[in-house]
Amino acid sequence: MSTKKLGNLDRSAYLLLHQITSHGPTGVKALADALQLDISTVSRQVGSLEQKGYVFRIPDPLDGRAYSLQITELGTKEFNEYQQIRFEKIADILKGWSDEERQLFGQLLKKYNRSFLER
Repeated sequence: MSTKKLGNLDRSAYLLLHQITSHGPTGVKALADALQLDISTVSRQVGSLEQKGYVFRIPDPLDGRAYSLQITELGTKEFNEYQQIRFEKIADILKGWSDEERQLFGQLLKKYNRSFLER
């Protein structure tokens, strides 16, 4: 994952927090599977998120070794700020485009994302 930063989060932290925000408490393996990354890579990133206070562990009552990750209030705040900066940056990039160009771009991007996820 890239380490490019917008605000206080880098891209990898944003992607992990987005996954947890979108799908609720999530384990490291599920995060790795969803982002198509190695578990060790995700574990390192999760450790960093925990140290910063962006996520906390919820123990699995059936398996003492397993846990899920939940986003904290601080993590939600940082995620929302990053997302706002990201949206503003995209809007700035597209400001010179016509409505038709933006609509076509959106349609093609959705098609690309669907195709990517189907692989």
